[in-house]
Amino acid sequence: MDIKDKVIVITGAGRGLGRAIALALGAQGATLALLDINRADLEVTAAMVRSQNDQCDQDSQCDQDSQCELFVCNVASEAEVESVFAGIKERFGVLHGLINCAGILRDGMLIKVKEGELVEKMTLAQWQSVIDVNLTGTFLCGREGAALMAQGGQGGVIINISSIARAGNIGQSNYAASKAGVASLVVTWARELARHGIRVMGIAPGVFATDMTAAMKPEAMARMQQAIPVGTLGEAQQLAETVSFIFANDYLSGRMIELDGGLRL
Repeated sequence: MDIKDKVIVITGAGRGLGRAIALALGAQGATLALLDINRADLEVTAAMVRSQNDQCDQDSQCDQDSQCELFVCNVASEAEVESVFAGIKERFGVLHGLINCAGILRDGMLIKVKEGELVEKMTLAQWQSVIDVNLTGTFLCGREGAALMAQGGQGGVIINISSIARAGNIGQSNYAASKAGVASLVVTWARELARHGIRVMGIAPGVFATDMTAAMKPEAMARMQQAIPVGTLGEAQQLAETVSFIFANDYLSGRMIELDGGLRL
């Protein structure tokens, strides 16, 4: 799919990986519908897209110019998701792509026992909040996005952002379970939606450079980098490039791309 002038929704677009994807697709001339629960973060992303457009306008060899609309939305709320996608339909009339990137962490051990006494356990609130945003949010946005694509009759692409943690990771029962669910939706939806010309793919990032990793102690960062076969953390731009690759290759569907530097072999 050539994404120039195509309408693409990105959830979690207010910062981090979602913002990087927005900038990459905007640079290719996509029309962006950016979703996030935080309006201020969305405004920053939109300003960066507009700045990118201004730079493009100054380049006589560049003809890409991205439209950008902002939608404040809690993806875990069915009512909000339905309302936002109805707004997207009213504003653009059609949808060609959806990247489910919204996600949260609420890490913790399942239980902590000291000297035979239970001192802590993962709360239901910790579990449910992550499942609600990461898994239910992906389901709700995927459902509404698929409906718009199918009704539009032009096909489309859905990309779910999972994680290598989907295979299981200490201290992340909630996160690992949510990302395993997100990955399973890729295969299920690819088979269900193919009849409508909709491709579905997933990306499982490894350890990426984020605000959280930037705050790590140097010795902890060194140990982490040594554990990654390629010897460095992933960069948001590399994820964005993978998203662009999926859109460009019309024979990709129903698969996960593990973008982890060889960390999970």
